Order: sequence, then structure tokens, then C-alpha cells
Amino acid sequence: MKNWTAPKIEGEIPCGDMPKDKVTIYPNHISKANAVFPRLLEEIELVGHDKVVVGICGGSGVGKSGVASVIAYYLNEMGIGAYTLSGDNYPHKIPLYNDAERIKVYRTSGIEAMLADGNFSEENFKVLQKLQIENDDANTKYINEFEWFKSYFDGGKQGLINYLGTNNEIDFDKLSLIIANYKEDSPTIWLKRMGRELHELWYEQVDFSQIKVLIVEWTHSNSDFLCGVDIPILLNSTPAETLAHRIARNRDNQTDSPFATLVLGIEQQKLFKQSKKAKIIVSKNDVLLTHNEYLEMMEGIEND
Repeated sequence: MKNWTAPKIEGEIPCGDMPKDKVTIYPNHISKANAVFPRLLEEIELVGHDKVVVGICGGSGVGKSGVASVIAYYLNEMGIGAYTLSGDNYPHKIPLYNDAERIKVYRTSGIEAMLADGNFSEENFKVLQKLQIENDDANTKYINEFEWFKSYFDGGKQGLINYLGTNNEIDFDKLSLIIANYKEDSPTIWLKRMGRELHELWYEQVDFSQIKVLIVEWTHSNSDFLCGVDIPILLNSTPAETLAHRIARNRDNQTDSPFATLVLGIEQQKLFKQSKKAKIIVSKNDVLLTHNEYLEMMEGIEND
């Protein structure tokens, strides 16, 4: 598709299916989609069946929703029916409760590690509890101030590693079944909708009879827990760039807190480990990368 020319985008275009998630298409979304699209068309031809699943993954705030929306628009303009599905509809808990569960996992695992290491005492807990109340108990500066804090931090981090992006946090089986039903040519499929409030949880029946490409835009769309993705696309960003994206987007409170930074670091490590499966990797500057080039760019991330 060397002769492909990107159609002009005028006005609003259809976006993903995450309730109340406002997606604004910026020039960088378009430029990144333009870099990916010709290669994507080649990969679609190589899949060998009529129902193709594309996964667009990357760190939080990297532009997955915007890029996915532009790619879906391009496909539909070519007469290739495309639908964008947001994986953020498939955690077990709504965002408010899942955020609380992440903190609970971190703190419970940290205290259990202190007990196992013989570092838990009433005196140490009084200090720790103060840090917890201040939401500063994931701040690594305390490793140098309190001998016991490393036990707490390392234990909490390991607990998060075992929770984030796993079946403990996300209903991968449900989404994998949706993908399987799509590939089996189900004309309609009930898709989950999850907002940010308890009353914002429902299902919507979606017509897939004319859909040839299902785009799953989600941090975890290249996860080993998710089945059926044919073409994983990794939108790359460093942890610092990811944090900057989140701060600029300002979707949640305490975006730049030590705990949020810890979560983003774990998220980045998991993306790194899964990167070998990506069929397309694109840099922040819209350059397509080989996996080796990506590894060079991200050198050291696996040891963070």
C-alpha cells in the first residue's frame, strides 16, 4: 500500500465504546496512525481470514484511543468495516473500587512482607500508618530513612505485579470469548459497558455483521492472558513520557503520586516483556521500529 494517501479528517469521527470517555483527535494521533496504517494493511492481508483482530496497546495516556479511532476511520473509509472496542470496560471492578483494590493489594502485601522479614512492630507501624494516611507510602525515599521500609515497599510492589493486568484484576476470559464469537461470525454480540459509577454498568448489543476488523484499544491488548489478537500494535513511550501524558490528560487525581508512578513502572515492565509479540511498534516520534530498535530505546527498563 505504498500509494495509500490518508483521507482528510474533518469534524468529529466515531471513537471507542468506553462510556463518558471523551476522545479528542489531535494531530499526533493522526500522524501516528498515518505511520502505522500502510503497514497494518499489509499485516491484515497476511492474517488469512475474514475476521481480523487488531490490538493497540501502550502505556497509559500514550494515545491508544485516538490512534485507534483514526485507524478505524481510515478502514471504514476504504469500505473495510471496523469497530473499536475499549478493553477498559473489562476490569472486575469499576475504576473507583479498582483503584482502592490496588492500594489494598500494595499495603496488605507490604505489611505481610514486613511480618515475614521480622520487620513489623507497633513502633514501625505507627510511622507507616502516618505515611499511608498521607498517601506517601510508596515513596522510595523512605528506604534510606527507615530500615524496615524496603521490606514493605518490595512486598507491596510484588503484590501489585501479581495483581495488575492479570486475571485477578481483569476479566480476560470474557473479552477472549467476545473475540472468539466475533471470529466465529456472530452477527451480534453483547458488549460490556463500564462507567466510573456503580450505576454505570450494563451491556449493549452491537451489530458485527459488517465488521471485518475489530480493534481492541487497551493497555493489555498484547497480554498473554488475552486470546485471539492477530495484529498487536505497540505505541511506545518511556515511563517518563507516559507520566507526562497522564499529567497532561489529568483524568485521575494524584496522577504523579509515588503510588501512581509505581503502577506506571510495573505497567511499563509488562508492556516491555510482551513487546516481542508486537507485529508493529511505533515510537513517540511516529517512526516504525524493529523489535531490536525498540529494545535499544528501552534499554534498562526490565531492571527498573
